[in-house]
Amino acid sequence: MNAKSAYDALLHEICVGLGFCGSVVNGQPLHVDQLIPEHGAVTADQFVEWVFRAEGMDSDKEGMLKHAASLRDAFVRHMGSEAVDARLLK
Repeated sequence: MNAKSAYDALLHEICVGLGFCGSVVNGQPLHVDQLIPEHGAVTADQFVEWVFRAEGMDSDKEGMLKHAASLRDAFVRHMGSEAVDARLLK
């Protein structure tokens, strides 16, 4: 599987499977894609933080604890590593 289809599969799992599809934050639509930098390493933990931010959940500690492991596991499974180059997520 190439990186683009791996990332698409990751997004499908977190959105369709887990319900993390982005939201409206401060009156603006926000998706995790908008938070990924153009270059540099992205870790599974950073990606999970950005998913929560895109959901408007970054202050919901209980919700974050409940779902963080599933999101992190999905990232590692689909992307094949705990850290990848940001360009693989674009």
